[in-house]
Amino acid sequence: MARRVGIIGYRGMVGSVLFERMKAEKDFELFEPTFFSTSQQGQAAPDVGKPTGPVKDANDVEALKSCDVLVSCQGGDYTKAVHPKLRGAGWGGYWIDAASTLRMAPNAVIVLDPVNRRVIDSALSKGVKDCIGGNCTVSLMLMAIQGLFDKGWVEWVSSMTYQAASGAGAKNMRELLLQMRTLTQGLGRTLDDGDASILELDRAVSKLLVSAELPTSAFGAPLAASLIPWIDSAVADGQTREELKGHVEANKILGLSPEIPVDGLCVRIGAMRSHSLAMTIKLKKDVPLPEIEQALAGANQWVDLIPNDKEATLKRLSPAAVSGTLRVAVGRVHKLKMGPEYLGCFAVGDQLLWGAAEPLRRVLRILLER
Repeated sequence: MARRVGIIGYRGMVGSVLFERMKAEKDFELFEPTFFSTSQQGQAAPDVGKPTGPVKDANDVEALKSCDVLVSCQGGDYTKAVHPKLRGAGWGGYWIDAASTLRMAPNAVIVLDPVNRRVIDSALSKGVKDCIGGNCTVSLMLMAIQGLFDKGWVEWVSSMTYQAASGAGAKNMRELLLQMRTLTQGLGRTLDDGDASILELDRAVSKLLVSAELPTSAFGAPLAASLIPWIDSAVADGQTREELKGHVEANKILGLSPEIPVDGLCVRIGAMRSHSLAMTIKLKKDVPLPEIEQALAGANQWVDLIPNDKEATLKRLSPAAVSGTLRVAVGRVHKLKMGPEYLGCFAVGDQLLWGAAEPLRRVLRILLER
């Protein structure tokens, strides 16, 4: 195939991470890049070590049509506005997108190639040209416990998520830091006073959390020194849309029929950019724990099985430990008291890497190799 690739939304949070990864992996050597923006058209494109021309208008359908592949990190509203125009104008290229808009469309494939390369190849062979990145938490869950699905051992999964501020966007990450600053500044010198009553400090924090001083315009509620047990909008059966994605996207990514139930609660916590999941997994049979650990550890090169002990857990199984890396850590693996076929584990991974940018980068490589 020709190698004209357009990058849309390269300055945002996911786009910036994608750009960094593409430079690190020398992806730009493989194609002719053109950069598109909704606000920076006409300006110099970022340096990729080769001529690219100025940034083009991301709303210019004719300019977009000149590309064989378009990679969008611009967001769902942009996809809703531009994708139908492109297809309606006869563009037959490949659309790679980080937004959720097209994930469940029948003519789209959700891409997570370490887990579902077979599904991706099948879709491409059938003419599917919309390749969409999955929900960040779902992708991280599947990377972490891929080995159990590969063995056919999973009957159902209850996934309780602890999602970082980055999942809500850059302004939300900033608001979390502003909330932290408001709390520490509000305590003043009392915080530095080792003799100050902890109850006094606690009362001061509690007062600040419900005061007008605490910025909450992005989250709608305090997150620092608290949590928010609601992500996205309400859907049927008491779920939020984020919780629904766990079931529908996991099954579509894996190409499962019949479907495996995946459910749980999604909670926003005060981590910056790495999501965590506590999972209860019902296995179809009693599998010895050493076999389970072997299956988990060998599923893909990025999963990092952490021994179920305190030292290793504190050092390697946390957002602080994995942020900025491609490592997906899974630990606390043990059988539960409900029965030998019930498994508990905890996983954590960078929401902006395997949860967003990396699957897009890798599917672009797959397309360029076809």
